[in-house]
Amino acid sequence: MFVTCRDNFVEQRKIIHVDMDQFFAAVEQRDSPELRGKPVAVGHDGPRGVVSTASYEARRFGVHSAQSIQVAKRLCPQLIIVEPHFSKYKEVSGQIRDIFHDYTDLIELLSLDEAFLDVTANKPHIAMAVDIARQIKQRIKDTTGLTASAGVSYCKFLAKIASDWRKPDGLTVVHPDRAQQFIDRMQVTRIWGVGQKTADHMHRMGIFTGADLRRCTEVHLVEEFGKMGHVFYQFARGIDERPVVSEWERKSVSCEQTFEEDIFQPSTVIIELYHTVLELLRRIGKSGFEGRTLTLKVKFADFRQITRSLTAPGVLTTKEQVLPLAKRLLRTVDYGSERPIRLLGLGVSHSSADGADGDALAEPAWKELELEFGPWPEETAAQHL
Repeated sequence: MFVTCRDNFVEQRKIIHVDMDQFFAAVEQRDSPELRGKPVAVGHDGPRGVVSTASYEARRFGVHSAQSIQVAKRLCPQLIIVEPHFSKYKEVSGQIRDIFHDYTDLIELLSLDEAFLDVTANKPHIAMAVDIARQIKQRIKDTTGLTASAGVSYCKFLAKIASDWRKPDGLTVVHPDRAQQFIDRMQVTRIWGVGQKTADHMHRMGIFTGADLRRCTEVHLVEEFGKMGHVFYQFARGIDERPVVSEWERKSVSCEQTFEEDIFQPSTVIIELYHTVLELLRRIGKSGFEGRTLTLKVKFADFRQITRSLTAPGVLTTKEQVLPLAKRLLRTVDYGSERPIRLLGLGVSHSSADGADGDALAEPAWKELELEFGPWPEETAAQHL
């Protein structure tokens, strides 16, 4: 028997996911009328520049976020590249956050331009979550001049998908009564955690829709996808009891740099590593984070990437502590003229609040991640939207 979306617990929840439309590009078009209606990409216009956000006019040409600026310009020769103005984006994001707080304090901030809101018990005592979402969208438009898309459902998984359903300026509700039908017809590529490689794996298994995924047993999914198999099994049945978490605990601090030209000379690499250490320490000082596990990330010219980590006996807060460890990690990396470096990154994690007992520094159990490296932590999610 299939487990269905109907559940007494989840039906009582009212979750909204708000996602600003083409946020960075929209702010730039708002403030520069000459950019309106034109293909715009926000990012650094350099050999190693990456698109941060693309306007909808640019997306029609295949331009999208995380894409190389050079590729984007080939796809859209008339593309206008705009340098990002993060202070301006943060200011607008703060205005949006203030609007959210008029309705609830249960707000999970995901980035500058998106958030989950639990409005089950909301401040204005509005019965219908869709009415709250509609009000929020209108107030964002009136306050900032920008549009947002919103999704409403009983869980975060479906609210997130719903917000993407009718972009831009969309509002989609997935009611528990219709959730299973909605999921069954959904392409698996829309499911959280299903990237391109996982989607290819699923397609080889004959899984293309939510209905196909729901036909698989949990045991089989775990065999194929590990722990994510449990998640996929539940999502296929509309089960997602994750709460909206308003209190965010920093787990790491990190920074990285992509070079204009690949580097391989040891002296050059050491200099760049030194600058990366200084930037990491600046961020640690700004955040007050206390961690003792240092991780080095290296991406090579062929885009393969590895990480190396070790844990120190005490909290890492000074150059004298971090730089020798960073050099020690670098010595384990095989690079050179035949394998030049495109990117260097450093991160500190493992908060001392987690109960670390300060064991003596030992040789790390090196962990190499290639191909499917997970998201590299950004500076401070708590500062976002």
